[in-house]
Amino acid sequence: MSAVRPTRLSPRDTVSEAVAGMLRRPGRAVLTALGTVLGVGSFVAVLGLTATISSQIDGRFNVLTATEVTVEDVAAQHDAFAGPAFPADAERRLRQVAGIAHAGVLWTVRLDPGTPIGALPPAAGSAPAGTAGATSVVAASPGAVAALAPALRQGRLYDEYAERGRLRVALIGGGVADRLGITTLATRPVVFVGEEPFTVAGIIGDVERRPEYLLSVLVPRATAEELWGPPGPSGAHVLIATELGAARQVADLAPLALRPDHPEYLKAVPPPDPRLLRSGVTSDLSALFLLLAGICLVIGAVGIANTTLVAVLERTGEIGLRRALGARGRHVAAQFLAESAALGALGGLVGTSLGELTVVGVSLVRDWTPVIHPVTVAAAPLAGLVTGLLAGVHPAWRAARVEPAEALRR
Repeated sequence: MSAVRPTRLSPRDTVSEAVAGMLRRPGRAVLTALGTVLGVGSFVAVLGLTATISSQIDGRFNVLTATEVTVEDVAAQHDAFAGPAFPADAERRLRQVAGIAHAGVLWTVRLDPGTPIGALPPAAGSAPAGTAGATSVVAASPGAVAALAPALRQGRLYDEYAERGRLRVALIGGGVADRLGITTLATRPVVFVGEEPFTVAGIIGDVERRPEYLLSVLVPRATAEELWGPPGPSGAHVLIATELGAARQVADLAPLALRPDHPEYLKAVPPPDPRLLRSGVTSDLSALFLLLAGICLVIGAVGIANTTLVAVLERTGEIGLRRALGARGRHVAAQFLAESAALGALGGLVGTSLGELTVVGVSLVRDWTPVIHPVTVAAAPLAGLVTGLLAGVHPAWRAARVEPAEALRR
């Protein structure tokens, strides 16, 4: 008498049974895979957008932050009677330092409390529309104005001639112009700081550095000193726009160039290391968004597990028949594991495609260059497969424990 050969389930048959199980209820299969689609799509979109944004941060850092150096007046910390640390010819001295594009001194003018700033002199009773509210007055040399990298809405910037001649001219930000009701320079509008009139030379629409100065009235440094005196202790600072890659060198040389007798009176603040900035921003973005993607994947796994468990309960009779015909518990478990893994892989592939389309779409809208690492594209479908496989472990274990006799009685 020949021995009974054990039953076998080949990988090909396992895949065929899994595909047949999904096609039996395609609507349910699509809804089940939706959670994995969202999770994997979020995973790809997060990593792609993080890489894309990081590249944009690098570009902006190189153009702006990496070319900005600030020199602060710290003379009062060393000598209470030292006075302002910046010399009158600070711009001329800084021009001797290689790597500086624009540089100049600026500070916020100390006005008497309640000094009005408006389009009409105080004696004329300025209307509310002609008053600039809490607008500040900033003394800025021509080099400091150029270092702000302003974009003019109208007019022009004041120059060295206005500085040397102590002219009563001013630059105002777009917000100040709107408050004062100044819409054109054709009528030669005037801004009054208290009773001092300043002809508006230009309206600044935007600045690349220090956007807070858009809400200020900028006047020449020498004019401000003549009217309101020099800045107070530690009140002024130098803003320097350097050539790309020269910021560290300029920060080392600027105090010596400005005050060779007392360089300790000045503190140069160079830009931070771009590698540290990039890694910090990238890690923060990745940690936040990957957490959201992980939550989506967990939701997708729960959906697959729930649907697969319901399928086990619905197909108890089929499982019992298979067991009665010789199928072993591991064969039944392999079938349901294959179904859940196939759903996860399908969701991973679709989610990867949607994630890539999201990155490309956002980049097109923002005029960015999309960046997606090949490892991300390769790992995303695998993440969907693993998610589906893990989600099917418990339902497959339940299916493998179904007894044939009990199942056939139902």
